[in-house]
Amino acid sequence: MEDSWGTVMSVAKVWFSLIVGLIMFPAMFGVSLGITETYMKILIKTLEWATMRIQRGAKEQQIPESPTSGIIERQDSSLEQEIGELRRSRSAGGGTGGDFTLSDVFYFGRKGIETIVEDEVTQRFTSEELASWNLLTRTNINFTYISLRLTILWGVGVVVRYCILLPLRVTLASIGIIWLVMGTTVVGFLPNSRVKNWLSELVHVMCYRILARGLSAVIHYHNKENRPKRGGICVANHTSPIDVVILANDGCYAMVGQVHGGLMGVIQRAMERSCPHIWFERSEMKDRHLVTKRLTDHVNDKGKLPILIFPEGTCINNTSVMMFKKGSFEIGGTIYPVAIKYDPQFGDAFWNSSKYNMVSYLLRMMTSWAIMCNVWYLPSMTQEEREDAVQFANRVKSAIARQGGLVDLSWDGGLKRGKVKETLKEQQQKKYSSMVVGEESTGSGSSSE
Repeated sequence: MEDSWGTVMSVAKVWFSLIVGLIMFPAMFGVSLGITETYMKILIKTLEWATMRIQRGAKEQQIPESPTSGIIERQDSSLEQEIGELRRSRSAGGGTGGDFTLSDVFYFGRKGIETIVEDEVTQRFTSEELASWNLLTRTNINFTYISLRLTILWGVGVVVRYCILLPLRVTLASIGIIWLVMGTTVVGFLPNSRVKNWLSELVHVMCYRILARGLSAVIHYHNKENRPKRGGICVANHTSPIDVVILANDGCYAMVGQVHGGLMGVIQRAMERSCPHIWFERSEMKDRHLVTKRLTDHVNDKGKLPILIFPEGTCINNTSVMMFKKGSFEIGGTIYPVAIKYDPQFGDAFWNSSKYNMVSYLLRMMTSWAIMCNVWYLPSMTQEEREDAVQFANRVKSAIARQGGLVDLSWDGGLKRGKVKETLKEQQQKKYSSMVVGEESTGSGSSSE
């Protein structure tokens, strides 16, 4: 029995020594030993071979390719334009335009059928379908069974992901969280000074780098000269809870969120001791004026870290950017937009919170091949004259969508869990009624002349 325990302890010592020496310490100081790069090269070659084998096997078996894009071809035009075309075609046939016409029904009928078959909102809350198989799932829409070699390769991948990568990543995540709690707690006892701020930022960045290595994250940062500065607000599109880890690898931010209990509460309290993060009680989150005041006070202090905010309020599936809540843009100050785009080939970073709880999601993340993403820092933006908060938010959202190659949608991400607000329905009804009434008014005015 003692020999068995001795063997286990020896293996554990070797395991932790390798992790600390080859991964943890290089990660803390932002140094790469080339292990991740070599791993990614092998992975890319393997996935390329699998894709070629699937394509060749599909041709041999005459398997039709499934469409990767939407099944409905949508026209990029407004309600006014489409109904106007219907009315012009009716007028060309001898009818008269102006008020309601029966042809208007065809527009609403077609839109209703399109929405039932494939709407542009709910599909943003499900994982995007890949064009090629990445050996993570047993099968997908484009792959069922091609050859025994591919099946064996998938089985080997399961062993590697669950027996090697998962223990390694759990160990690194545990080390990173423990180091974050211990480091920020110790720094929190120091008196407020530049040294304390420097040590706090150092501890935060080190811990987030360890956590990123624990996910085999490969992050490419672009336009670093536009990185958020103190006293500003960093806003980014939101795909996953690890967005925070991705951004904090390249600089420190003041986090904003609700106070939690358990392990998350311990981490929040430790972080707050070392630097001023902004945590709200559940009851305080409903007080909009209190939230705005605390955020404004933080921004007005140019010595504090930039605030990190995700204005969408929920995770979107890495294909789109949905409506930004205007509250973040009513605070004032400088906005630093950031676009984040993940490569789904190596792992799906999207968190579908309606389907997976946090534990299940983290298990999926830690058993993926890797997390690869691009981060673009956009030039800072300020609110222009005669521009309200909503217009400012839409302008920032459009800039992020263009840079990240994402679809710019005006829908509220709250539709992930709720129904369409009555005000949105009324807005469409008023838009149509104004067309009818407006044309009637024009017609009556011209006849009176």
